[in-house]
Amino acid sequence: MTPRQSVEAECARVGWSGVVALCVALLGGQEVDPAFLLVIGGPGARNVLDGREGGVTGYWPRTWALRALLYAWDEQASDAVLAATTDEHWRVREMATKVIARHQLDEGLEAVGLLCEDPVPRVRAAAARAQRRLTE
Repeated sequence: MTPRQSVEAECARVGWSGVVALCVALLGGQEVDPAFLLVIGGPGARNVLDGREGGVTGYWPRTWALRALLYAWDEQASDAVLAATTDEHWRVREMATKVIARHQLDEGLEAVGLLCEDPVPRVRAAAARAQRRLTE
């Protein structure tokens, strides 16, 4: 299954708001059921659950939570997504800009503007795309 299909299947099982709430919890540093990490992380989640790749407190679960928010959205996630733009890891910042662009979070315009100066080229590129989308 693609990430989108996995998230949509989980939404059908527990509801959109349930999936969004779990994503927000992950972004806030809370623990969630490991089965949810398998849903949003796919096969790579096994490495995280085994303590590799930074474990459950590493950047991958936050990145996956944001990716899931591309497909399952509710305004209750806005603050968590905006906060993720200042995450210490570039993959999280990059994915946060993608979510801001996808859901056209106008309140994220300042944050993506700052990320246009990020030291990581992929973050800068994603931020520039988000900025264009928000100002079109």
